[in-house]
Amino acid sequence: MRVVITGGPSSEPIDEVRILTNTSTGELAVTLYDRFMDAGHDVDLLLGEGARHGRDGARHFDRNETLARMLAGIAKAHRVDLVLHAAALADFSVTPVDAAGTPMVAAKIPSRVEGVRLLLVPKPKIISDLRKLFGSAYLVGWKLEHDGDRAALIETARQQLRANRLNACVVNGRAYGPGLGFCTEAGLVHDAPDKAAFADFMVSFAAGGFRTYQ
Repeated sequence: MRVVITGGPSSEPIDEVRILTNTSTGELAVTLYDRFMDAGHDVDLLLGEGARHGRDGARHFDRNETLARMLAGIAKAHRVDLVLHAAALADFSVTPVDAAGTPMVAAKIPSRVEGVRLLLVPKPKIISDLRKLFGSAYLVGWKLEHDGDRAALIETARQQLRANRLNACVVNGRAYGPGLGFCTEAGLVHDAPDKAAFADFMVSFAAGGFRTYQ
């Protein structure tokens, strides 16, 4: 089985020396990679450059666009069976503007400048292209939320998988509570207490041909 795993954060440049990123560590992606490798599968691990966890076999991306090119290359070269899209990607591109709203173009915005603001513009979602890229592969997305409750998060996950033609969506964060949940169109179908247990579940689920929770 060929498995593609994405993990860690992407980033967006503010200028040539500053970036906007997030706190994703890549730990879950690396845990999944280890388990699938131990089970004898072919695994492509794509990690954000800011990930604090890594493996020698990983390839690294900085921006969403870099990851998109990597995924397209893998899809062209291989028949992929499973995609675990756990990366925490940038939702917005960044344009620094001054107090008057004029874009600021500089290799390094001077720290003495007052009133710098960041204009955030929504970016296209890579998750929307996964089905087109990987055809019949089993596609798993991720949804982390800190606000709200578990029921609302599960419904959001179901909406995500419908909108992007995914097979499943993993939910976590304070809105979910401890552990991780595995959701399909039917709703929450598996609860894992921690990342290691979730990785073990995914390997077992894949070995069974993804048949348990269709």
